[in-house]
Amino acid sequence: MTIRVVIADDQTLVRIGFRMILEARDDIEVAGEAGSGTEAVELVEELRPDVVLMDVRMPGVDGIEATRQIVKSGSSTRIIILTTYDLDEYVFAALRAGASGFMLKDVHPLELVEGVRVVARGDAMLAASVTRRLLDRFVQTLPDSTGVPPDLGQLTERELEVLRLVALALSNAEIAERLFVSEPTVKTHVSSVLRKLGLRDRVQAAVLAYDVGLVQPRSS
Repeated sequence: MTIRVVIADDQTLVRIGFRMILEARDDIEVAGEAGSGTEAVELVEELRPDVVLMDVRMPGVDGIEATRQIVKSGSSTRIIILTTYDLDEYVFAALRAGASGFMLKDVHPLELVEGVRVVARGDAMLAASVTRRLLDRFVQTLPDSTGVPPDLGQLTERELEVLRLVALALSNAEIAERLFVSEPTVKTHVSSVLRKLGLRDRVQAAVLAYDVGLVQPRSS
């Protein structure tokens, strides 16, 4: 099955570079390119790609607002945020808006390809230590979420424990080792948590865990 990707970045050379990397793979097709957030939203509606590589800083509608609009539309398209800096305060806002992970623009080509594949499978790019640092640093600098938070009381004690470990950026294998259970068991628990709380993926689960105080940011 071919993974269809839209590249959204206001720098033409960046788009060309990513296109060359991705289209060198048999299982990935670049369906379109966007030079702004507005164009990205329009292309997602028109082309319904599997994944969008979304730059954070673009003129007009930026990557954060574009991500918010795409997620709000109910699209199944997954979004990877692109940023120049590994601790960019805008990235956390984009994750909260519904992105499924983020990458640095100087990412190794093999990591870019694998990241697209991971997100297309429905997983989230949360395991990187840089994501953990970003969550720790910026979760307290953003305004509180609006609306009523999901009821964590519907989760079992084990599911709460799994949610906490997901928010600490542990992989399924690491959680399984920590809890002395199998990886399939962990995967089942994670799926149950996402379903009960109405969340898209592990990134949203991590953001929620910080928002409700289940996990506390580490001190700088």
